[in-house]
Amino acid sequence: MLKEKLIVTAYKLASSLIKAIPDHYLSGINNTLGRCAYRLSPGKRALVERNMHRTHKGQITNRELKQKTQQAFVSYVKYWTDSAKMQSLTDYQIDAGFTVEGFEHIENAWAEGLGPILALPHLGGWEWAGRWLTCRPKFEVTVVVEPQQPKELFEFMMSYRESFGMNVIPLGPNAGKEVIKAIKNNHVVCLLCDRDIQGTGVSVTFFDEETSIPAGPATLSIRTGAKIIPVAVYQRSKLHHAVVRPPLNSVRQGNLREDVARISQDIAKSFEELILLEPEQWHLMSPNWPSDHEAVKNIMGKVNLRKGNS
Repeated sequence: MLKEKLIVTAYKLASSLIKAIPDHYLSGINNTLGRCAYRLSPGKRALVERNMHRTHKGQITNRELKQKTQQAFVSYVKYWTDSAKMQSLTDYQIDAGFTVEGFEHIENAWAEGLGPILALPHLGGWEWAGRWLTCRPKFEVTVVVEPQQPKELFEFMMSYRESFGMNVIPLGPNAGKEVIKAIKNNHVVCLLCDRDIQGTGVSVTFFDEETSIPAGPATLSIRTGAKIIPVAVYQRSKLHHAVVRPPLNSVRQGNLREDVARISQDIAKSFEELILLEPEQWHLMSPNWPSDHEAVKNIMGKVNLRKGNS
C-alpha cells in the first residue's frame, strides 16, 4: 500500500513539474529519460527490437536497430510528458498543436447518426488526439482504457481524462454494453486495439506472424452498424499530426465468426500501413506475438544470470 501511494505521489509530482517546464527544455528531458529507460529495461528493449525487425522485415543493421529502438523509448517518454503538459493547455493551444488529414471520414460517419469507432494502434500521441476531439463542440468522445496498477494511479488517470470532457470506460465485463450505448448516443469512440490485453481476441496475421487482436471493434461494428475508421497520431517536434483512413468494409458477408475475422484482419492490415510510416513511434512494449514470450523469458534469464555472477 505504501509503495502504491509513493508511485501515485511521484507521478502527480512529476506531472506538476512537467507542466511548469518550458517546451524548449522538454526535448532534452525526453531524450535523457528515454535513453535511460532503454538501458534499464532489457525486457521491453528486446520487445521493441523485435518489433523493429518486423517493421523492417529483418533488413536493418545493428546500428540502425539500436538507434531506432532508442527513438521508440524517447517517443514513449514524450507521450507521457505531452500528456502531463496537456493538462495546463487551453483548447486554443491544443488546437494549434494539432493537424489532421482525412478528418472528413469521421465527420461523415458521425453525421449518419451512429458514433464511429476510431481504431488506433499504440502509436505516437493518441492522448493528444482524444483531447483535441473534445475541443470540437459537436462531438462527445468516449474512450476505453486498460485498468492500471496501482488502482490509485488508474483513478487519477481516469479523472484527468474526464476533466477534459472525455467519457472513460474501463476495460472489463461491462465495457461492451457501455460502448454500444455510447455509439447509439453518437459519441466518437476511441479504441486502442493493436494488442489483445485480455487474451480473448481473434486470430490475425500481423506483420507476417500470427497473433490476436481484440474482437471488440469488429463485433461492435456488426452489432451497431457503426463505421470502423483506422487512425494514427504521429508526434512532430512542435505538434501532433493525425492520419484518418477511410472506413473499413464491415457489411455482413458471412456468418458472425467469419465476418469478425475478416474485419479484424482488415484492421491489422491498416495498422501495418500506419505503423510503417513511423515505426519508431510504436509504443508496443508488451508481448504481442506468441514468440515474444519465449524471447523475453530468454533475455531476462540471461540478465538474471549476469546479476547472479556479478
